Amino acid sequence: MIGGTVAFANAQSDASTRSGTAQKEDLPKGIQESLAKQRIEREKKDFVELIERSEEAVKIISELDKSYTANNQFSSEDKKKLDRLEKVVKKIRSEISRGNDDSEAEDKPLSILNALKTLKSNTFTLVDELKKTSRYSISVIAVESSNALLKAVRFLRFNKN
Repeated sequence: MIGGTVAFANAQSDASTRSGTAQKEDLPKGIQESLAKQRIEREKKDFVELIERSEEAVKIISELDKSYTANNQFSSEDKKKLDRLEKVVKKIRSEISRGNDDSEAEDKPLSILNALKTLKSNTFTLVDELKKTSRYSISVIAVESSNALLKAVRFLRFNKN
């Protein structure tokens, strides 16, 4: 009787994980395929959002460049755009690097004009690299560009000129 109870208990522990849910291999093939399709769709959606964020960064930078060229300074609205740009670039970097890589890509810009030039060139590089890659690959150039972008944005945000 004890042997039968032990065999029954072992059979139950093999059929489920410690949490009591069925293992992935035990799921029917149709459910496994559905889960795989959902994962693929989610990855595609995430990649499209990544491209949209990079294009948003380009738009913000062109607005900042026009504003600074016209006024020779940043308005309070421009400072909000710089905050938004920093958030967008951080999100892009976190998605493409899957880590917190604050390596020294470039030196700090010496002036606001140099920072704006850095922003423009690195943003275009970032967008081009993201469009060249697939959702399965990581571009070192894209990661480095995003790091340089963050440094330039921080320079502009915290510069008192």
